[in-house]
Amino acid sequence: MEEARLLKAIIETAIDGIITIDDRGKIESLNPAALRLFGYTIGEVEGKNISFLMPEPDRSGHDGYIHRYQSTGEKRIIGKGREVKGLRKDRSTFPFRLAVSEVQYEDRIIYTGFIHDLSKEKEAEERLREYAAELEELVEERTKSLKKTVMALSEAKEEVSLSLEKEKELNQLKSRFVSMASHEFRTPLSSVQLSASLIDKYAEPYDNKNITKHVSKIKNAVSNLTTILNDFLSLERLEAGKVEPTFTAFDLVKLSEEITEEMQMMAKQDQNIIYQHTGLESTVLLDLNLLKNCMINLISNAIKYSGENTFIEFNTEITDSQCMVTIKDNGIGIPESDHKHLFQPFFRANNTGNIPGTGLGLNIVLRYATLMRGELYFESTLHTGTKFVLSFNK
Repeated sequence: MEEARLLKAIIETAIDGIITIDDRGKIESLNPAALRLFGYTIGEVEGKNISFLMPEPDRSGHDGYIHRYQSTGEKRIIGKGREVKGLRKDRSTFPFRLAVSEVQYEDRIIYTGFIHDLSKEKEAEERLREYAAELEELVEERTKSLKKTVMALSEAKEEVSLSLEKEKELNQLKSRFVSMASHEFRTPLSSVQLSASLIDKYAEPYDNKNITKHVSKIKNAVSNLTTILNDFLSLERLEAGKVEPTFTAFDLVKLSEEITEEMQMMAKQDQNIIYQHTGLESTVLLDLNLLKNCMINLISNAIKYSGENTFIEFNTEITDSQCMVTIKDNGIGIPESDHKHLFQPFFRANNTGNIPGTGLGLNIVLRYATLMRGELYFESTLHTGTKFVLSFNK
């Protein structure tokens, strides 16, 4: 009796469904798990043919299947586990794995079916198939996209190659043109400058203010054209990467005094350039020509944008760690809105009016300073003046 109760408890609590039928296919029992699977109560299915729980075509073929087995007696186990479908009370179907055993019970034979619901496994398999199909479609789309990208990159590479070749040719043409223009312009400009100086000299006995005035205009025009030509030539050399700094030791004070004397001759009436040096040392290790160009450019701007009867401060300073060059004027100043654009090539502040210039000078100074591993910064107040500082670490 104890074993019977234990067996009943196992059957009642089993996770899988257990169903028994007689040799005519009539249902004798279903455990709770099987009843839940099919959605019936035991009273609704007891005594009915097992095909009642099967959808077509299994329903029509079930009795013939049992008959064939009973006629041939091929084996004692009808199924070790095969996949079939069940029909619920609500007429929906579900997949399950069925294993059927033949049991000799007292003086008769019954068949016991063990039902394992495959609904979740099938749903998982379906999701995997869907994911696989989506993944395959995604891979196909990505592959097509990658092929298009590769083709586009290949075409772009060819275009870039052609573009670079054309750019190289254009740069070579530009370089040759600038060099030719530099030579062709410099010769007549020098002749004009010399002729103007001779006219000024020969006209001295006549003491004619008109002659002096117009000769001065010629000299200023030639000076402006020479500056423009030098700026374009410098920019072309920078763009072509032809400017390489040569660091040598030289006397900064001597260079600055020479520049002061040279630039004073270009100053306006009663405009004075005041030079001062701070520090015990005077020797620096920089590119003399590049630094000289920077100084002349900044002092020229100070002269150009300051009025008559003004002074320009030109200071150099050498400390233990730095070398600094400062040019300060009390001219028209730079509008604050223009500060951020000041070092862009061809940019000119909006208050320059008719004052001549290319807008290249400060860009060139900045690039020369950078080549010498230095910095360029400025301070400016409108209508008050501007200060530029070149700074180099020792």
